[in-house]
Amino acid sequence: MRARALLFDMDGTLVDSTAVVERAWRRAAAKWSVDFESLRRRMHGRRAVDIMRDLLPPEASTQLDAEVAAIDEVELTDTDGIVAVPGAAALLATLPADGWALVTSARPELATARMRAADLPLPAAMITSATVTRGKPHPEGFLSAAERLGVAPNEALVLEDAPAGLAAGRAAGCQVVALATTVESESLADVDWIPDLAVLRLERRDPDGWMTFRIQG
Repeated sequence: MRARALLFDMDGTLVDSTAVVERAWRRAAAKWSVDFESLRRRMHGRRAVDIMRDLLPPEASTQLDAEVAAIDEVELTDTDGIVAVPGAAALLATLPADGWALVTSARPELATARMRAADLPLPAAMITSATVTRGKPHPEGFLSAAERLGVAPNEALVLEDAPAGLAAGRAAGCQVVALATTVESESLADVDWIPDLAVLRLERRDPDGWMTFRIQG
């Protein structure tokens, strides 16, 4: 694969924060008598405000901001169990500073806390929930990241683990590769996928900025 930039999702792609995320949302689901398993299938890769908007009953819509703030506070302070996805640190260490960006549905403080908890570097280009007006599956985040890095969308490679993010990457016109870290590989039949980042390596970077990546079996 060739690309001039890699656009990474965070949770499930660079950072394994499943335990933290599910602890927080399991409590929220219980509070509002929502089946957590049903919620879990549609929440990954989306902004907290969008998940909470789906979760709350109509009569509680006025509590949206307070509930999102409560979730944000729990997730910001709970870092127990956060680790880097296999291969993430090694791959990021090979990339030039202008060759990658983070595109996450998390707010900037949370993204910073989780990347640091996983001992991963922060990119110069970071697109968060505070940066966009429309979250995944809308392509705004990936389009903004490509523009920030000075590349065309079709010159960027999106690495994502969640259906909402994969849809956003495709809608942006980027190349897309899924990680089978959050959903079963059987659910990724319509997209190229890898088990994690440990199998992806930078083979070379040309003077014009194009990078060649190889998947190691």
